[in-house]
Amino acid sequence: MRTSTIFAIVASLGVAIADDVYLGFNSGATTDSKNAKKQADFEKEFETAQKLRDSPGLFNAIRLYTNIQAETTDTPIEAFPAAVKTNTKLLLGLWCSGTTSIKNELSALSKGIDQYGTNFTNLVIGISVGSEDMYRVSESGIRNNAGLGQAAEAIANFVKEVRDNIKDTPLSKIPVGHVDTWTAWVNESNKAVVDEVDFVGANLFPYYEDDKGNDFSNATAVFGDAFNKTKNAVGDKPVWITETGWPITGPDFGKAKASLDNAKGYWETIGCTLFGRTNTFWYTLHDSNPDNKAKFAITKDLSTTPQFNLTCPANAGAPPSINTSPSNSENGNNGKSAASTTSSSLMSWLVAGLSFVCAVAAWAA
Repeated sequence: MRTSTIFAIVASLGVAIADDVYLGFNSGATTDSKNAKKQADFEKEFETAQKLRDSPGLFNAIRLYTNIQAETTDTPIEAFPAAVKTNTKLLLGLWCSGTTSIKNELSALSKGIDQYGTNFTNLVIGISVGSEDMYRVSESGIRNNAGLGQAAEAIANFVKEVRDNIKDTPLSKIPVGHVDTWTAWVNESNKAVVDEVDFVGANLFPYYEDDKGNDFSNATAVFGDAFNKTKNAVGDKPVWITETGWPITGPDFGKAKASLDNAKGYWETIGCTLFGRTNTFWYTLHDSNPDNKAKFAITKDLSTTPQFNLTCPANAGAPPSINTSPSNSENGNNGKSAASTTSSSLMSWLVAGLSFVCAVAAWAA
């Protein structure tokens, strides 16, 4: 049966054919020994992500934090040619904290476009202008010694500068956003950034929410509460999950305990509800920050055999709905509202419909 005929049958069933949803990991510019990653290092990392044993989907997207190769001023990061060679999608990043200029970041990006052409630009799915900059200058960021950050007005201006810089390049239609903690997105003083961006990148870690009863048993409720408050705060702006995960080893944080079982449980109860439904960049494939005592890597030494089985449960539901709150979990709903249940039912109906299409196609062949 011709593809067009199958699509016609799908349309008659009322089944929507969704746009791409990206699945990937975060990748720093240096190794866990603080050495600059070279092209070969990035290639091995990207290939491992795509070949993970028992993976519930193809992890073929990577989020970067900078366009600049470590230990250089404005040389394009060697992740660019590694992505070209491995056909890896890229969420580009510009480092914006503690500076009044992103000139070097934009120079590295411009050089990358000139050097690698459309083989590179066709892989770019978004540009994040900054990472947790507004959190670092917040009360909690200052209290936690998070380091140099950036005010909302500066980030909004940097976003405009990026758009102006790429307007005559193949990246002119690529969405430009910003990545920050959910607490930064719900802070009304940061509205200038919300108004300016095309998408919102949210970093959500129940492990670190020590003021919200962050025992692992409450992780789904804590995640759902933060996710939904973010969505409420940013209105119709798309929310991408740019960092989330649970550490396998590390210190206790409040009531949260790092362990292999908890990391696996978080993957199954949170990750598996996001994969294929929401653009998600897991933290992380391989640890690259030696200063962080909590270790999140799902694989040791970039082995394609992960530290725990990545298979998703057959009954994995939809991500937390807009009405989810910690009280839902306490009431025995496991953090799901009626809307979430409806989404799960719709997904089941969709699978059944597609199965019917396949049967018809086989019969008509």
